Amino acid sequence: MLPGLYIHVPFCVRKCRYCDFYSIADLSAVDVYMDALIAEMQMQAAGFKDAFFDTIYLGGGTPSVLGPGRTGRVLEAAAKHFHILPGAEITLEANPGTLAARSLAQYRSAGVSRINIGVQSFNDANLSFLGRIHCARQAADALRAAEKAGFSDIGLDLIYGLPGQGRDSWQKDLEAAAGFCPAHVSCYMLTYEPGTRLSADKDAGRIKPLSEDRVSAMFVQAQDFFAEKGYQHYEISNFAVHRAKRSRHNQKYWNNASYLGLGPAAHSYTEPERFWNHADLSRYIRDLSAGRLPTAASERLTDSQMMIEAVYLGLRQSDGIDVALLEKRFNRDFGQMFGSVIRRFEETGHMRISHNRCRLTSRGMLFLDSIAAEMAGVI
Repeated sequence: MLPGLYIHVPFCVRKCRYCDFYSIADLSAVDVYMDALIAEMQMQAAGFKDAFFDTIYLGGGTPSVLGPGRTGRVLEAAAKHFHILPGAEITLEANPGTLAARSLAQYRSAGVSRINIGVQSFNDANLSFLGRIHCARQAADALRAAEKAGFSDIGLDLIYGLPGQGRDSWQKDLEAAAGFCPAHVSCYMLTYEPGTRLSADKDAGRIKPLSEDRVSAMFVQAQDFFAEKGYQHYEISNFAVHRAKRSRHNQKYWNNASYLGLGPAAHSYTEPERFWNHADLSRYIRDLSAGRLPTAASERLTDSQMMIEAVYLGLRQSDGIDVALLEKRFNRDFGQMFGSVIRRFEETGHMRISHNRCRLTSRGMLFLDSIAAEMAGVI
C-alpha cells in the first residue's frame, strides 16, 4: 500500500464542545501558517524523494476556513515537493458553516476530489449542544451544493449518543443523511475527552451521559439502517456505498501503511517509527522559521507493539485480519497465539474465521475493545 500525505489545518471559527484535536479559534495567523507549512514540505521532501503518494487528506481543525485559493496553493506546493500520483484521492474536511456554494466548484478546480462534510446532526438542538457553528439548513445546503458542483465523492459525519438522545431522534438523523445519497457516512459515538468543555460539564454533573446499553443500541441501529440502504459497513465507524468509495486515505491508518503528517500536531508513521509535531502553532512556526523541523518526539515500536496495533486495527474492519499476511510480517503462528481466544469468541458468536481472515461479527463489533485486549494479552 502506497503512503498517504496528511495536512493538519489547525484553525476553527469556534472550538466545538467535544473536540480534543489541536485547533485554535483565531484566524489571524493563517498566512504565516501557510508559509511555515510550505517550508515544512521543502524540508521533508528529501526524506521522501522515493515515495509515491496516492492520497492527500486535509484535516483539522476546519480546513475549509482556508478557502479555495489557499487550498489550491497547499496542493500545488505538495505536488511540487512530493510525487503525487495522477488520480490521487484528495480529501477536504469541511464545516457547513464555512462553505459558500460558489466555493465548492473552486475547490474542485483547485484539485480536491473528495469532500467530507462535518454535519454531525440534522437537529438544531443537537448542533447547539455540540457547539457547532452551523444549523441543519446549512448542512443540507452544503450537501446539495457539493453535488451541484460536481463532487461524486461526498462523505458526511454524524455523531450519536448525545445526552437525552433517543432512538427516534437518531433515526431522523440517519434518514436525513441517507436522503442525500452520500458515497460515504461516518457515525461516531460521542466521547468525553479529557480537557474538553464537554468532559468538564460531565465531571461537574451538568450533563448526564447516555448509558452504554442505549449507545450500543444506537450503534446497532445505524448498522441495520445502512445495511438496508445497501451500504457496506467496512470499518467500525464507517459506511460506503461500495468498495471504491471507501476512504483510501484512512485505510492506510487501519492497515499500518506509511503516512507523512504535516502541520502542528500532525503524526507520521514509517514502520517501525512514529513521530509527531508540536501541538503548538507558535512553536511550529518558530521552528520552521529557524530552519528546524517541528518534531516534538518519536518512538520506535517493538514487534509486539506493532502486532497489537495490527490486531486491533484489523478487527475494526469488516475485512478483518489477513492471517497469512500477519504471520508473514511477524513470523508467528496465528493459531498458536490466538487459537483458544478465537474459539471462545466463535462459540459466543462474536468472531468468525473464513477464507484465512479473522473477523468480528456485527455483534462482536460492540465488544471490539475487550476482544482486542484479550488478544493483546497473549502476544
